[in-house]
Amino acid sequence: MPKRGKKYKNAVSVVDRQKITDLNEALENVLKAKFAQFDESVDIAVRLGVDPRHADQMVRSSVVLPNGTGKTARVLVFAKGEKEKEALNAGADYAGAEEFIEKIKGGWLEFDKTIATPDMMGEVGKIGRILGPRNLMPNAKLGTVTFDVERVVNEIKKGKVDFRVDKAGVVHAVMGKCSFGVEKLIENIVVFVDKLIQLKPSTSKGIYLRAISVSSTMGPGFKVDPLQMRSLVKSA
Repeated sequence: MPKRGKKYKNAVSVVDRQKITDLNEALENVLKAKFAQFDESVDIAVRLGVDPRHADQMVRSSVVLPNGTGKTARVLVFAKGEKEKEALNAGADYAGAEEFIEKIKGGWLEFDKTIATPDMMGEVGKIGRILGPRNLMPNAKLGTVTFDVERVVNEIKKGKVDFRVDKAGVVHAVMGKCSFGVEKLIENIVVFVDKLIQLKPSTSKGIYLRAISVSSTMGPGFKVDPLQMRSLVKSA
């Protein structure tokens, strides 16, 4: 097991990590237990009743959080002509075609998200081995392969979060910053979990939301009652 520092152990000692609580109390515990000197992110982990080994049970999508993530993503758009201009006017940090593909081949990776118009995917595919392992490849399922460049750039800048279930059936995502406070974090989490529920595969049997926990970047995780979370989503 990894060794934990004194600050982490002190943070854990002030709360009961094994107790399953409502979302409000869990987030209050997250903020109480944070100890880093920077504004930590707040993360959520949701274990789903799916088997990701089966293609029809893969849960993958994106959602725009109402309060954003607290970080403004640097956006690169692969586009030409009018779509390149549209991307820059919408607030993209970079937009262009072959010149950026060549820069990336040379090791340049100063961006967080990518978008591509469909006509550019043939060229972008040439750097798939670079972008793919870093989760930077434009993807039609996530809405980042599109001619509607302006809308997608705006969504990413406002706080669009991409997510996918891992091999263990768990979805991880950033829900904001500790400085947001409990109320804004709850608003973001409700929207996120609502999206997960909408994506429930028809082949998934039994309990879908099996376990939920929230934590800060450096702090311990706290368990949230999935039934209470579902009722929060319904009442939203």
